[in-house]
Amino acid sequence: MTLIIGIIGKPSSGKSTFLNASCLTNAKVSELPFTTITPNKGIAYVKTKCMCQNLNLEDNPQNSLCIEGNRFIPINLLDVAGLVPDAHKGKGLGNKFLNDLSKADILLHILDITGSLDKSGNLVKEGENDPYEDIMFLEREINLWFKEIIEREDWNKFVKSFSREKREFIDELYKRLSGIKVNKREILLAIKDAGLEDINPYEWNEQNLCDFSKKLRNISKPIIVIANKIDKEISKENLNRIKERYAGPIVPCSALAEYYLRKYHDDKIINYLPGTNKFDILQPDKLSSREFDALNNIKSKILDVYNETGVQRALNYAIFETANQICVYPVSDLNSFSDNKGNVLPDVMLIEKGTLLRDFVREKIHTDLADHFMFGIDAITKKRLGENYELKHNDIFKVVTSK
Repeated sequence: MTLIIGIIGKPSSGKSTFLNASCLTNAKVSELPFTTITPNKGIAYVKTKCMCQNLNLEDNPQNSLCIEGNRFIPINLLDVAGLVPDAHKGKGLGNKFLNDLSKADILLHILDITGSLDKSGNLVKEGENDPYEDIMFLEREINLWFKEIIEREDWNKFVKSFSREKREFIDELYKRLSGIKVNKREILLAIKDAGLEDINPYEWNEQNLCDFSKKLRNISKPIIVIANKIDKEISKENLNRIKERYAGPIVPCSALAEYYLRKYHDDKIINYLPGTNKFDILQPDKLSSREFDALNNIKSKILDVYNETGVQRALNYAIFETANQICVYPVSDLNSFSDNKGNVLPDVMLIEKGTLLRDFVREKIHTDLADHFMFGIDAITKKRLGENYELKHNDIFKVVTSK
């Protein structure tokens, strides 16, 4: 399954800027609410140390990039329309927003940490709005969206049909929720976390439904708060206050700074590696005094303080921490670590931690090959790997089949 990261937030909070910074796309950006109407898509990259460094090899990546010993692995981003209060009732572009959001697995909430946007995304004085309230309202809206999908208008009739058969209830609820990428394991876990294991669904009250909806959303579409526009003085104050009240993950970020750095790098004016705290100016004559000042501000107010702009950290956190993904390298030749065309360390694949070798073959390579699977071989130790071998981060291996 290909993971999709959804970019969410109030109108004008910096969602499209984050997408542009991550992917060097050209999504329309404006201070006016609802500039994004149709979802913008892009390919971004998570960053990890490449195994070419450990093996002292010159690699030839096919499905990813290797830059200065760092492997950049493509992932999918989706920037949807801004969310306003009562979006689950259709206010603003609520229905469209939530329908677009159904495709996402992880949500990055781009938060205007300066507090300069009102509830509808209109510009107000810095500090006039409380960013913590934005976190609460957005999570509440998405939780309520889940609840409406779960209960619809026929909830009582629905649960009466399965008053004695829990397994059938789970199967039918899964069908009801499959359009928003929820699986049976997540449903069972949400029921347990909501303390509803021993309560018949027919007896669930309004609070039970709310608790279940919240738990299911948190499990199936976890939210990471991205504290955007972090270079302002008020931003640091707001961030510290929020950390005292909010238990979820928060990543300080300046999407605009990342966009400028990557754009100047793309134009070969500077050399910049995403996720680092420095850049080298290659063509100073191409920069105006104003641009020099802007770069100096990025260095002193963002890179020196937070060690990076936060964009790469947000993407990495989403994939490696929240989605619990690891990297593996399948190869064909155990001696040269190459594929059958001679490409060294050609592909690195993201898989969930705990994936077994045979499941990897079935899900990531080909179902037919899984039926003919014999064993795997660790490319470094040359040890044989059985079908129930649990793949580890940075494993390099060959799959042997009878076909």
